Amino acid sequence: MRFLSRRTRCRRGLAASAAVLLGAGLVVAGSSPAQAAAACTVVYRVQSQWTGGFTGDIAITNTGDPVTSWRLEFDFPDSSQRVTQGWSGVYSQSGQHVTVNNAAWNGNLGTGASVSTGFNGTFGSANPVPTAFTLNGTACNQTAAVPTVSITSPAANTRYTAPAEIPIAATATATSGRTISKVEFYHDGLLLNTDTAAPYAYTWSSVPAQTAAYHLQAISYDSTGAKSATADVPVFVDASSTPAVVADPTAVTVSPGGSTTFKVSLSKAPTASTTVAIARSAGATTVSATPASLTFTTSNWNTAQTVTVAATSAAAENTTATFSATATGHTAASITATVLAQGSANARFTQLYTDIKNSANGYFSPEGVPYHSIETLIDEAPDQGHETTSEAFSYWLWLEAEYGQVTGNWSPFNSAWTTMEKYIIPSHADQPTNANYNASKPATYAAEHPLPSSYPSQLDTGVSVGTDPLAAELKSAYGTDDIYGMHWLLDVDNVYGFGHCGDGTSRVTYINTFQRGPQESTWETVPQPSCDTFKHGGPNGYLDLFTKDASYAKQWKYTNAPDADSRAVQAAYWANQWATAQGKQSQISTAVANAAKMGDYLRYSFYDKYFKQPGCTSTGCPAGTGKNASNNLMSWYYAWGGAYDTSAGWAWRIGSSTSHFGYQNPMAAYVLSNTTALAPKSPTAKADWQASLNRQLEFYQWLQSSEGAIAGGATNSWNGSYSAPPSGTPTFYGLAYVEAPVYADPPSNQWFGMQTWSLERLAEYYYTTGDTKAKSVLDKWVPWALANSTISATNFEIPSDMTWSGAPATWNPSSPAANTNLHVTVKTKGQDLGVAGSFAKLLTYYAAKSGNAAAKTAAKNLLDAIWTKKDSKGVSVTETRADYNRFDDVYNASTGQGLYIPQGWSGKMPNGDVIAPGKSFLDIRSFYRNDPDFPKVQAYLNGGAAPTFNYHRFWAQVDVATGYADFARLFPNG
Repeated sequence: MRFLSRRTRCRRGLAASAAVLLGAGLVVAGSSPAQAAAACTVVYRVQSQWTGGFTGDIAITNTGDPVTSWRLEFDFPDSSQRVTQGWSGVYSQSGQHVTVNNAAWNGNLGTGASVSTGFNGTFGSANPVPTAFTLNGTACNQTAAVPTVSITSPAANTRYTAPAEIPIAATATATSGRTISKVEFYHDGLLLNTDTAAPYAYTWSSVPAQTAAYHLQAISYDSTGAKSATADVPVFVDASSTPAVVADPTAVTVSPGGSTTFKVSLSKAPTASTTVAIARSAGATTVSATPASLTFTTSNWNTAQTVTVAATSAAAENTTATFSATATGHTAASITATVLAQGSANARFTQLYTDIKNSANGYFSPEGVPYHSIETLIDEAPDQGHETTSEAFSYWLWLEAEYGQVTGNWSPFNSAWTTMEKYIIPSHADQPTNANYNASKPATYAAEHPLPSSYPSQLDTGVSVGTDPLAAELKSAYGTDDIYGMHWLLDVDNVYGFGHCGDGTSRVTYINTFQRGPQESTWETVPQPSCDTFKHGGPNGYLDLFTKDASYAKQWKYTNAPDADSRAVQAAYWANQWATAQGKQSQISTAVANAAKMGDYLRYSFYDKYFKQPGCTSTGCPAGTGKNASNNLMSWYYAWGGAYDTSAGWAWRIGSSTSHFGYQNPMAAYVLSNTTALAPKSPTAKADWQASLNRQLEFYQWLQSSEGAIAGGATNSWNGSYSAPPSGTPTFYGLAYVEAPVYADPPSNQWFGMQTWSLERLAEYYYTTGDTKAKSVLDKWVPWALANSTISATNFEIPSDMTWSGAPATWNPSSPAANTNLHVTVKTKGQDLGVAGSFAKLLTYYAAKSGNAAAKTAAKNLLDAIWTKKDSKGVSVTETRADYNRFDDVYNASTGQGLYIPQGWSGKMPNGDVIAPGKSFLDIRSFYRNDPDFPKVQAYLNGGAAPTFNYHRFWAQVDVATGYADFARLFPNG
């Protein structure tokens, strides 16, 4: 089986502007004259925090008279707190007193105007939040126009025992004529939850012990958007000295007349034999647990003993029973049993959900971030299993939406969205110079080249670029210059050692890989930090591997994978539908509104890379003005970046010239143009998404082969340099047909997963709307896919790799031609479980709307057959990875394969691995030699057989789990 053709290869474009770096670190200046501000509000937040360090963000709003310069002052509560580096302001510190003067470019603050500034800092044992601020000598957060909030419980300095359950309650009051719209709850500046209705409360669960106090905080917002000062209450969580009863798992399913088991042990050795009592504490009496007691000795206390849960044949489906496992002097364990029909889709969803969320299985990092896979030795799109992607976060949201549908519990969905915002949507501190972005000159042109050996690519200011029509309305809608979109790749465990902006130690850090044309496979990438401070790599960091320029500047840069952001919107839509049906929509309203916001920014994916007009066949082709640079299709990426040095004053944004059918999401386009709860704020967004929906449906039709499968895509920049396509190349609204868009090693339209991913979205759209255009595409695709699959209730074989011949006809929207010259052949078949789960969902939605019995039967059989691949951590099959012979490939000019490093270039990875000509993928990733699975790879490199693995990819587990939940919902009678 080949997995290299998976789509997560978000190649960021080459668009960094040249600038001179004036230095990093803390800028210290003396006080300067400033004007008085009649009134002001300040919101201070901790954006991220790690051991001994943190990033702070300060939002200032001038509610008084206009000023042309400003000076913010505050005191850190703890003497150990220090500012080490600031941006969007000039920072100085004396003792605990901090002064921030405006930067040269952001001193003007009109009435109602806001500005954000931020900093990196350090702290000792505690990092409490400042509570008093002045602007130009005037106390802030004092005006009567600002709402108030106070934390009514717990009381200050309350002590809890870990793992603690801390109920937080707050009261909020708005000024006359206004109402409270929401209250946000935080701990130490990190958002916990948002409550939109009184009484305002939240319970912070499973809080670990720490020596320093936790600071519980609340901020209220009124109906005009005005914010309160931050209420702050310190509490302490002490380590538990009490031993505990341990149950694994804590949630099980049991069928009527059937049984299941869970395990019980103790957390520490007892001083004498200890009896654990097992008893039902609540719920259905038709469910019981045996034995009634277990005995643990001083020697077998950590050997798990089995408890059997049984349901009578009269047990009603969907009822629950809760069991307590108690012992004198021990913290009790609680186990919930849910009655579901044996082998039912809901039971299987619940079991897989439990497997995925079981911390012992290793799907999530200590921070709660989903890994790409449990296994660390894996190379396909992420080049290490404990990296993660925006794809994984979007799948996590989908999982929690389905969980909310099944259980009515929406806290995990909200938690997933909050974690996504915290770790993979760059904060203001991580994109600090967007205010310097010039929408009339979005970026400097650099050609993309077919081969990595053609890089670095020369920046060329002589090529005209179009104007960005989105920046102004997005800023007006959301009050910020920052982009609200996910970056595609994180090094969760900091395996490479870049850390945060070169600090070397921070975990969950932004990185990138692909940057050098369509032939650059994952085996030929050079990992680099998204915040390149020149601390690693060569003298210019990693920049001069990719772009050629007279000088280089330290910078930050991010790439968005549009299919992941659109999947997050898709998940939010279903969450909103299901929560509304349960009467719980208000519980997720904040996340749903943020999904609409994400969709607003996702429109950058509609635009040509340099905002050129469609139909471009030379670098001199017309630059776009306004919306005429939009292709109305979701392209492969959009990207943005800027100067690391806030005094340097530049930033850039680009779209992508190439659209792959596999990235289209008509469901998200429909949601963002037709659903009130997910309507973006920008005035033109709904119309843009409606236009995109129509264009995407045409795109599928244009690319549908004679057999039924969908071909690759189209580009506005042939060969990445706006060259003229070969004579006779078919076009789609000026875009040229490309068989394998974006990447060619292996071809991007070879993998069947692209078909199921994209067509599943089309099937959801068809199910929701009944659109006949979607139905006609599915009516042809489904029979083709089933004819090339063998599916029974116990086994399956589905397409894996495909080959293509011919081309579509040039698109004529008034009279589309049949694609009699476009053909697909299934080259190989296999058992990719994630693709099978996606395929099953596609068939389920299609069957539910069309009534197609063959599709329904195939979906059910496929889901049954997948369950035969169940193991203790989820589902998996054995994969042979013959491509792992490329671990030690060095560059070969005759084949073009291997890691290419330009002659004369030399640098180092953070761990000291040398980057130079003649090095391989493994040479610059020597950490792989210490991986417990590497001996299998080494044996293969030494001439042995190709190694085999049983992988547990996060996205694959979720595609399967949600397949069960969707089938149970749409076909409740099986």
